[in-house]
Amino acid sequence: MSVEIRVPVLGESIVDATIANWLKHEGDAVRQGDALVELETDKVNVDIAAERSGVLQRVLKQVGDVVAVGDILGVIADSVTGTTNGVASVSVGLPPASEQPAVSAGGQTGAASGDGNRPPSPLARRIAAENNVDLAQVKGSSPHGRVTKEDVLSYLEQARQPLAAAVAPEVVAQTQTLPMSQPTSASGAAALAVTPSRREERVRMSRRRQTIAQRLVEAQHTAAMLTTFNEIDMTAVMDIRTRRKDAFKERHQVSLGFMSFFTKAVVGALKAYPRLNAEIQGNEMLIKHYYDIGIAVGADEGLVVPVVRDADRKSFAEIEREIADLAKRARTNALTLPELQGGTFTITNGGIFGSLLSTPILNGPQVGILGMHKIEQRPIALNGQVVIRPMMYLALSYDHRIVDGSEAVRFLVNVKELLEDPETLLLEG
Repeated sequence: MSVEIRVPVLGESIVDATIANWLKHEGDAVRQGDALVELETDKVNVDIAAERSGVLQRVLKQVGDVVAVGDILGVIADSVTGTTNGVASVSVGLPPASEQPAVSAGGQTGAASGDGNRPPSPLARRIAAENNVDLAQVKGSSPHGRVTKEDVLSYLEQARQPLAAAVAPEVVAQTQTLPMSQPTSASGAAALAVTPSRREERVRMSRRRQTIAQRLVEAQHTAAMLTTFNEIDMTAVMDIRTRRKDAFKERHQVSLGFMSFFTKAVVGALKAYPRLNAEIQGNEMLIKHYYDIGIAVGADEGLVVPVVRDADRKSFAEIEREIADLAKRARTNALTLPELQGGTFTITNGGIFGSLLSTPILNGPQVGILGMHKIEQRPIALNGQVVIRPMMYLALSYDHRIVDGSEAVRFLVNVKELLEDPETLLLEG
């Protein structure tokens, strides 16, 4: 009797997924624990792994197909008799990066690019498979050697250049044999043939990118979103970091960054203005008296917002350690669904990419999001004198349906005051 590989329950509110990549092909031997197929959901990618050895006898769903929970993806048979030894089950989860194989276009596993612990991104694998590229030949350009979409596209572009160079002389030779009496238009047409065509590329949006697009549009259509701005003098925070960073890292084995300060300041301001920590449900406001702060992280497949739970109960070191861990696993696609769900307020830092000022979009159903930006040395008036200070613009987007403008402004001023006098964070945050 055949053993069916079915789509498992993927998580709360997730009812379907897209097949991102088959890691095994028909006829391939599979061992217990081998990842068989990668599914792309709205939030994370998950692998379905075999719990029993055998042979992948049939593949019933192809890359790009949308599948629902319970759908049959393929069939595993016993490696000797072609029948199963019993009911084999599958498990879902993301194995550690060090255990994930790098997969070439032919389905063969091998060492990942770079340090061997960073598998190619799902989009890189998909593009490689569509273009018959062996990922073992592609060098990753990221700091950890991970092969990304850009690396595969660059490899394809380099592969096309020798072909174009070989064809061009033949075309030029043909243009040189044109008779002198040939009209100028013919010469122009010949010259046009030498010019390479403008390159275009059509790439299917990932499920995560589609979901991001849909939810951002929904946020703008359903919420009465406004943004208020302020600026903060970062002198005090930067002074503390300069004086304490070495001792902090030696004691806690993690760097003292800006995010712990901003997280603590946001929590303090949310306690003072609780409607920024709420959501709208019908005709009611659900005001939350716990503080699960989402931290936006940019990854290859799109923005994700892992959540720091109970941020008000955590120390600076605990917040820094948790943010570093979440960000690292976000970039290696190793986050679990619960880690992305249930935030009450979000912080996003465009400053790490050089953004000077922007308007963040609400992360529904939340009603507030704080945008951090680049720190720049700017002249300001202080005590009747012009001085140069490290300044950062802050942006607070909020849902005007339940948050008044004056309340939003005072919230942002509270964040500013807490950060400009960070000792108060010990009391207020």
